[in-house]
Amino acid sequence: MQLMERLRGRVGQWPYSLHSVLAALAAFGTYTCMYAFRKAFAAGTYTGHQYFHIDYKVWLVIAQVLGYTLSKFYGIRFIAEINPRNRAKSILLLIGVSWLALLGFALIPAPYNILMLFINGFPLGMIWGLVFGYLEGRRSTEFMAAVLSISLIFASGFVKTVGRTLMSSVHVNEYYMPFLTGALFVIPLLLFVFCLELMPAPTELDKQLRVERKPMSADDRKKFMMRFLPGIVLTLIIYVMLTMMRDIRDNFEVEIWQGLGIKSNNIYANIDAVISIIVLVAMSLLILIRKNIFAFKLIHFLIIGGCILAGVATVLFDLKLINPVTWMTMAGLGLYLGYVPYNAIFFERMIASFNYKSNVGFVMYLADAMGYLGSISVLLVKEFLKPGISWDIFFKNGLLTLAVIGGTGAVLSLLYFMQTANKEKKEQQKLNLYTA
Repeated sequence: MQLMERLRGRVGQWPYSLHSVLAALAAFGTYTCMYAFRKAFAAGTYTGHQYFHIDYKVWLVIAQVLGYTLSKFYGIRFIAEINPRNRAKSILLLIGVSWLALLGFALIPAPYNILMLFINGFPLGMIWGLVFGYLEGRRSTEFMAAVLSISLIFASGFVKTVGRTLMSSVHVNEYYMPFLTGALFVIPLLLFVFCLELMPAPTELDKQLRVERKPMSADDRKKFMMRFLPGIVLTLIIYVMLTMMRDIRDNFEVEIWQGLGIKSNNIYANIDAVISIIVLVAMSLLILIRKNIFAFKLIHFLIIGGCILAGVATVLFDLKLINPVTWMTMAGLGLYLGYVPYNAIFFERMIASFNYKSNVGFVMYLADAMGYLGSISVLLVKEFLKPGISWDIFFKNGLLTLAVIGGTGAVLSLLYFMQTANKEKKEQQKLNLYTA
C-alpha cells in the first residue's frame, strides 16, 4: 500500500498531460481486455440448434445481455456509492468470475450452458463505471473518456477477429474459444489495472472547472432525477434506441456480413479501426472547449448528426447508391457518433454545466439498465414476431427507426437543456442584482 502511494505520488509530479495520457491508455486497455471476456463468444455462429423455436445463439445473447442488464440495475447503487479504494480489486474479481463462467460454458453441454452466459454477463456490467471512476471530474476527462470509449468500437471487432482466428488457424472448438480468448488477455488486464491505480486524485483546478465528484446516497439520486427529469427521460429514449442497434451490430455482425454476402475474418477490425479514429478525433477536440454549456450543446449536435448519418447511409444503400462495405462503415460511424458521447462525455459535461455535485456513474448506469433492457426486448420481438427476417434486413430497418426517433429525441433534449440553462442563468443574474 505504501509502495503504491509513493508510485502514485511520483506520477502526480509528472506534467498533467502525461499522466492523462497514461490514464487514457490504461482505461482503454482495461476495457478492451474486458471485451475479450464479454464478446469473444459472438465470433461463433453455433448453428444447428434451436430451443423453443429460438436460435441457440440468440439464447446465448439474451442470457448474457440479461445478466448485463441486471448488473446495470444493481450498478445504479453500487457504482454511485463505491469507495475509490476498492475499484481495482472489484475490477479483477468481477472479470475473474466472468472468465470462470466461460470455462463452464465450454464444459457444460448445450442448452444447459446458456446459464453460464448469464453468469458471465452479470459481473461485467459494472466494469465501465469502475473504470470511468478513475477519469471523471478532470479537465482532461474528454480526452481520456474519448480514448476509453474507442474501446467500445475497436475492442468488439478486435476480439471477434482474435476469436475467429483461433477457430480457423488454431482449430479451437467454438465453445472453448471464448475462454481461451480471455486467457490471452489476463496478463495485459493486470498491467492496465495497475496503471489505472497510479492515477493521482483530481486537483483543485479540476474540481473548480468540472465540479467535485462524490458518492451519491439514495436521497441524492432522487433529487438529481427530479431536477433533470424531462431531459433524463428524453436521454433514456435516445440511449435505448442506440444501445439496441449497437448491440445488434455487436452480437450479430458475423451474421449481418454473411447476409450481405461478405465473409472475411479481418473486415470487423478494419472497419471498426476507421470508425474508432474518426470518433476519437471528434470526442477529443471537445477538450479544447472550456465553457461547459457550449461543449454540452456541441455534444447534442454530434448525437443528432450520428442518427441522421445512420439513416442517410441506409437510404443510400437501399437505393443501391453505395455498396455494403460503405453502408456498414457509414452506419457504424453514425451509430457510434451517437452512442459514444453518452458513454464518455454527455453526463460529464451535463454535471459540469449545471454545477451539480454528483457523479457520472449513477445516471450512466440508469441509462445503461434501460438500454440493455430494450436490447433484450428487441431480440425477443425479432425471434417471436419476425423469426424469418434476416439480421441484415432487421438491422437496416432498425437504423431507419433510430434516425427518426433518435434524431427527434436529441433535438428535443437539446432544446430542454438549453432552455433550463438559460432559465437558471437569468435566476442567478436576478439573485446577483438583489444581493448587490
